[in-house]
Amino acid sequence: MNAKIVDAYSLASKKYDDLGVNIEKILNKLVEIPISIHAWQGDDVSGFERPNSKLNGGGIIATGNYPGKASNIKQLQMDLDTALSLIPGTHRVNLHSFHGDFGGKFVERNLYTPEYFQSWIEWAKERNLKLDMNSTLFSHPKADDGFTLSSKSNEIRQFWIEHVCRCREISAEIGKQLKSPCIHNIWIPDGFKDTPVDRKGYRELLKNSLDEILQEKYSTSLMKDTVEGKLFGIGSEAFVVGSHEFYLSYAITNQVMLTLDTGHFHPTESVGDKISSILPFIPELLIHISRGIRWDSDHVVILSDELIQLIEEIVRSDAMDRIHLGLDYFDASINRIGAWVIGTRGVQKALLCALIQPWQILKEFEENGQYFQRLAFLEELKTLPFGSVWDYFCLINNVPIGFSWINEIEKYEKEVLRKRS
Repeated sequence: MNAKIVDAYSLASKKYDDLGVNIEKILNKLVEIPISIHAWQGDDVSGFERPNSKLNGGGIIATGNYPGKASNIKQLQMDLDTALSLIPGTHRVNLHSFHGDFGGKFVERNLYTPEYFQSWIEWAKERNLKLDMNSTLFSHPKADDGFTLSSKSNEIRQFWIEHVCRCREISAEIGKQLKSPCIHNIWIPDGFKDTPVDRKGYRELLKNSLDEILQEKYSTSLMKDTVEGKLFGIGSEAFVVGSHEFYLSYAITNQVMLTLDTGHFHPTESVGDKISSILPFIPELLIHISRGIRWDSDHVVILSDELIQLIEEIVRSDAMDRIHLGLDYFDASINRIGAWVIGTRGVQKALLCALIQPWQILKEFEENGQYFQRLAFLEELKTLPFGSVWDYFCLINNVPIGFSWINEIEKYEKEVLRKRS
């Protein structure tokens, strides 16, 4: 079997060599690109701060009740270990703050400290992984009215300001111990179901809250802040305080990272097109990759035309050192480990598709006005033996090839997931 994969790769590599593409160099680059894998796919965005906790509010919903959901940190880490063993390369794990190790006791969110994440840090060290962090501004009584950092209640607003400040401190400690900047993402659910009359007032409050949060400066060698907007949420269809335009303006003004979530825009918008428009004005971008279907933005990522077009724009930006990739979806209707593996391998396949294109040839066609040749080349590239290169990439990185990884997940489900209460 392995010999056939190597032979197929050799034939495929020759085809790309003829176009001036060095496949070996591309594969060495691909394996070095980390994807931040979202922990909340494994626990249906419920966290561990309360017994039997579950996702509540925030304009988001995890649909389905497939057996085997992780209900504690040990289970979640086991599931992540299984998923990571089926994915080429070394990646990052993205936590929500309510994934902390609270030792079975309730800890209020404005009292979180780095000690509650030390077990995650040790777990990551043992596996040569890096961690990212998200403040958790939903599934909490103080978010029940739909407002957090933009709340007109000073008490509620200050509570959430304190929470985010604590998460930034935790992120800095994570970055310090793991020797890699921890990206701390700020997303809030604030908004109205129906049309408001004081949009300006809420957005001024959000700006003031962010200004207060970001007063404390941390070295970018330890942590990096990023802000994430959204078009709408369930129960906030008419108005979201933290819109794309709000956070884009804030990121440019304050020179902080901006998060673009592919599920947080209108289905016909091209998030890829936004990248080259934004990069000249801010230091870095975080792309949260999701798959929107109708009103729901959080389906499992697959190797779709939309994903390939997005990744093509990221690669063509020639700014991969300033663009970070992460996953953000939660499907509780299928095997959750499978959801991680499908999504991460899908993004890696899209990266490979983009990296092996002969950009110099295509760019010369464009600059010379040879638009027929540009289009023809792009069409012919679609039928080149990309799959043989992907199989070889999996082979040299010691992960299952082709359909065989599916069997590994089915085995884990039978031996582990189905036995969970």
